[in-house]
Amino acid sequence: MGVPSEVSDKLLKLPPASAVAVKLRAEQYFDAIQGMVDLFAKKKDLDVIYVTTTVPAQSIINALEVLEIPLDHIWFVDCISQIMMSTEKRHAHTIQVESPTMLENIMLKVEFLMRKNEGRSALVILDSINSLAIHNNMKILSEFLHILVNNLRSHGAYTAIFSMQEYETDEIRSMLVLVSDETLELTDG
Repeated sequence: MGVPSEVSDKLLKLPPASAVAVKLRAEQYFDAIQGMVDLFAKKKDLDVIYVTTTVPAQSIINALEVLEIPLDHIWFVDCISQIMMSTEKRHAHTIQVESPTMLENIMLKVEFLMRKNEGRSALVILDSINSLAIHNNMKILSEFLHILVNNLRSHGAYTAIFSMQEYETDEIRSMLVLVSDETLELTDG
């Protein structure tokens, strides 16, 4: 079984409003995104709100276009392009946040997109906890995750929190255990 199918199959077993920590290695990154966005979200007819704090949204969009994944129901909260001073064009489905340190703005943008598409269920992908940990105090980040995940649960949304295994610390592991219902560790494919 390939990584995209493995991700989708494991997520399909979870009830709505679940929060899952997705532990990845760098070589599994785009396969995991494909499994969530193209297989899982499509089967469940979900909107996808993709919060990117590691890679600019346009890079993810370019990869999705190469994989021929339609962007109609995918929205991005891009927290990294401005800090990287990226001059790339901005896709119509992208909302900018100045920096990954602006946790309250991230929450407000996700809430805005949830309300904008009210009546549709959603999958919110937080990419990644490792990058947020670089830019934020761990206590404040932990509080942000608790509030965000509980808010998304109240909307019945699925939450997927990416964690790159190569950069995990004990603090990040503990934080993920506290907010996640499940931990998805991918096999070698």
